[in-house]
Amino acid sequence: MKAPRIAIPDPNSADREYSERAWPLYEHAVKWAGGIPVKVPLSESPAGVARLAASCEAVLLPGSPADLNPQKYGEEAEADCHPADPAREAVDELLLQDASNLHKPLLGICYGFQAMNVWHGGTLVQHLKTGVNHRAGRTVKDAHVVEVDPKSRLRRLLGLVGKTAMNVNSSHHQAIAQLGDGLIRAAWSPEDGVVEAAEGHGDHFLIGVQWHPERTLEECRSAQCLFQAFVDAAAEWEPRMIHESVAD
Repeated sequence: MKAPRIAIPDPNSADREYSERAWPLYEHAVKWAGGIPVKVPLSESPAGVARLAASCEAVLLPGSPADLNPQKYGEEAEADCHPADPAREAVDELLLQDASNLHKPLLGICYGFQAMNVWHGGTLVQHLKTGVNHRAGRTVKDAHVVEVDPKSRLRRLLGLVGKTAMNVNSSHHQAIAQLGDGLIRAAWSPEDGVVEAAEGHGDHFLIGVQWHPERTLEECRSAQCLFQAFVDAAAEWEPRMIHESVAD
């Protein structure tokens, strides 16, 4: 079977150090699972992004130190809201549209999950204030517990057998408030109820997780299972047929 190509945008247009440190982790995870990572530069034109997207079988939206522009979900920025990254948002929206139109597998991670949610009409909590340390950072492998819905597709994809709870790393200060259209809560923090993952209806591989599985790939079986399932779905993807109904 031909190795699938996975479109992955540069994480951030302003923080080069972050992007150069973070993107290779997603690259490695995709390669580990048998895929071909395709970098989408944030300086690329809309036509260029479209060409790159058309050459890929799936989309992975990575994390970012930016926050989404809250005006996109009908709010003004609060004091703790980080600056937005318009270039990243523009590329993400094009990739989200491509994945939605053609039912390509889509995996959103942390900021990428939030972008996916807002694109579907959802909203965000601009700054979390709970007793759970959601901002533990990349050096803390087990920041807190998440509970995975036993009936969710995500539980099967993560390889959880005989259990629904797992430890995750955590590096975010925003979170899902209202889920977007067509998204179902798949995991949450049992201590404060923060949504930790969501998935789409039906057979479309549409998964968003709030933690960073790319950071724990080497030692975490659930991270390995998630990336393998994503790349396998990309390898199996075929363009949907478009049928037109013409009235007599």
